[in-house]
Amino acid sequence: MKITPIRNENDYQKAINRLEEIFDAKKGTDEGDELEILSILINRYENEEFPIGMPDPIEAIKFRMEQMGMKQKDLAEVVGFKSRVSEILSKKRKLTLGMIRKLNVTLHIPTEVLIQDY
Repeated sequence: MKITPIRNENDYQKAINRLEEIFDAKKGTDEGDELEILSILINRYENEEFPIGMPDPIEAIKFRMEQMGMKQKDLAEVVGFKSRVSEILSKKRKLTLGMIRKLNVTLHIPTEVLIQDY
């Protein structure tokens, strides 16, 4: 087992190929240890090279509403009037701190997402 850092796309591809070869290795074996280490290295490389940013706050609200089967009138119970919901969803009105708190609790959207500029 010779494991080296993943520094470029070629190293990454080799690591992925090796991971596929030993994917079913048992824990506690040499190949199991290699699998665990390769997984960590691959994860680190992917996080550095292909970072995933946070979603747009309004898109996150719309997505979560869709998941929960909510309509604009349902969201009005959380943030206020139906017209306010319309303004928020069309990005004409910014979220207030109070709205962010309520949306966090009701829709379970992380505050880090909701406080971003849009």
